[in-house]
Amino acid sequence: MKKSDKNITKHIPDFLDYCEVEKGLANKTQENYSRYLQKFISWLKKTKKDNLLPHEFTADDVWIYRLFLSRFQNEKGLSLKKVTQNYYLIALRALLSYFTAKDIISLPADKIGLPKDAKAEKTVKFLNLDQIEKLLLAPDIKTFIGLRDRTILESLFSTGLRIAELVALNKEQFTNIKDKKDLELGIIGKGAHPRTVYFSQRALIWVKKYLETRKDKDKALFIHYRAREDADARLTSRSMERIVKKYAVLAGVPVSTTPHTLRHSMATDLLTQGVDLRTIQEFLGHRNIVTTQIYTHVTNKRLRDIHRQFHSGKNLKE
Repeated sequence: MKKSDKNITKHIPDFLDYCEVEKGLANKTQENYSRYLQKFISWLKKTKKDNLLPHEFTADDVWIYRLFLSRFQNEKGLSLKKVTQNYYLIALRALLSYFTAKDIISLPADKIGLPKDAKAEKTVKFLNLDQIEKLLLAPDIKTFIGLRDRTILESLFSTGLRIAELVALNKEQFTNIKDKKDLELGIIGKGAHPRTVYFSQRALIWVKKYLETRKDKDKALFIHYRAREDADARLTSRSMERIVKKYAVLAGVPVSTTPHTLRHSMATDLLTQGVDLRTIQEFLGHRNIVTTQIYTHVTNKRLRDIHRQFHSGKNLKE
């Protein structure tokens, strides 16, 4: 561990890059972190601590910042809701976790406690199999773009890959797949938990169909078709988010559907079929089983609903 001679504010752009490249977080999450940390930067300036170094940030500073959030009022005199205050604290915790990951001496992230209501069950947004089918069938596979997009959707649901991981795939990883029924890929993202990703037979069929149409020399697996010959044609994370959004609208599934929704859907489907949490943890590349446990909230509710429907005792005589 080392002390940084760069103030906390100057570390924030590096932290946001880390969220994208090494953590593979969605663009929306990065935008939220950036927005919430702007409040922290404002507080640093207001308290004349804008030159504060990571190792100089203390638990007392956290307490003063919490008071600032609690007492803050906007130009209309409105205070921050408790849940919104928690979002600002969560962003700050993420920044402190980044310092730890980079071996920079700082206050441990767990020193920023959250109220119990902030640790309430996370709402996992996922699609059921009927909705997944509608989404997968939405692209027009008679076109190059439609075939590519169908392959993207199939790959997301089949593998549970993070969007940054899918974007980073190259064609060379899919050589000699002509006679294969499925495919195992080793994924070792920067800072990510190394794991094996499995392309199912169904997903691999679509990858094969898509690659048969590729006559270019670009190394990226997924490309856009409007790039100049000398330009990088690799699809970006933002482009893939737009693709999923487009077909969510066409398919009539929730418009809030994102690539991460398909990751959640894959995990939820496995869990409801009896796959244990440890296995799902490996599929998704979670470092901590606690992260994977968010899916039990979904399945517990589903089991409760099934119990009520089929084991309510309604056929028993009173």
